[in-house]
Amino acid sequence: MRAMFRMMNEARLGVAVQGLSQSEVAYQNAAIYAKDRLQGRALTGAQAPDKAADPIIVHPDVRRALMTVRAFNEAGRALVLWTSLKGDVSHRSDDEKDRTAGEGVMGLMTPVLKGVFTDKGFDNAVIAQQMFGGHGYIAEWGMEQFVRDARISMIYEGANGIQTLDLVGRKLPANGGQAVMSFFNEVGTFLQEAGAEEGVAPLAGSLKSGLKDLQKATMWFMQNAMTKPDNAGAGSTDYMHLFGLVALGYMWAQITRVAQAKLAEGAEGSEDFYKTKLVLARHFMERQMPETATRLAHIQAGADTVMELPAEAF
Repeated sequence: MRAMFRMMNEARLGVAVQGLSQSEVAYQNAAIYAKDRLQGRALTGAQAPDKAADPIIVHPDVRRALMTVRAFNEAGRALVLWTSLKGDVSHRSDDEKDRTAGEGVMGLMTPVLKGVFTDKGFDNAVIAQQMFGGHGYIAEWGMEQFVRDARISMIYEGANGIQTLDLVGRKLPANGGQAVMSFFNEVGTFLQEAGAEEGVAPLAGSLKSGLKDLQKATMWFMQNAMTKPDNAGAGSTDYMHLFGLVALGYMWAQITRVAQAKLAEGAEGSEDFYKTKLVLARHFMERQMPETATRLAHIQAGADTVMELPAEAF
């Protein structure tokens, strides 16, 4: 069993990357199409007066959709690397405490990455497909294939409902909650050290609010799930996505810190690259991070209405 679960955890990390990859390829196709497809005029007036219509990239809702997917993709790649580094520490560090901590965080993040990245991978493939209108539904463009391929990743190597139960039922309480406390301490230390820096400060408030919501949700489980396990089961999916939002926000805060430093040094011809990172970071914090409050409200609602109806009522 021990060997099987080690194999399964490795596979789950691979499937997480699959979900992220499907989100990325769908985004790339949608972005190319949005810059080429002519339809309507910009709300502020014609942007391509020499053409019969403007490319749909001029429309705010198209940009909102593309920015939503891209902000996830770029932070997702950073989170994969950050988690991989924890794995390296667990295998390579000379300090036994660091190895133990690295292994704990790696285990904690495995269901988060598998569940969040594959859920979002499917959602983002659908968002990207929507950019094509009716064309997105036919095989010619390949977008419907991305949607179908993304769907299986939510199911195999442990369906995502199992990932949420693994996270809340096994990974959170493991070793007295050391792994989750290690994550809280790392993000909290970052906010103390970098939260007031120019450029990072505008994001720090959103990250701090998200972290507080995650800590409140964790404490709520501790207080309300021991005597009533259904409370944990009813809130587990929301907790997984709440955790994912905070982890992705932490990545954007770190990316912002590096981008600001690179710009201050002159950026060596990559100024546009780093400025784009800063815009994406702000977009994530403004548009996606506030979802932590909704996730917390779902968790704190408990399991009463979820479990109240008899099976015959369904």
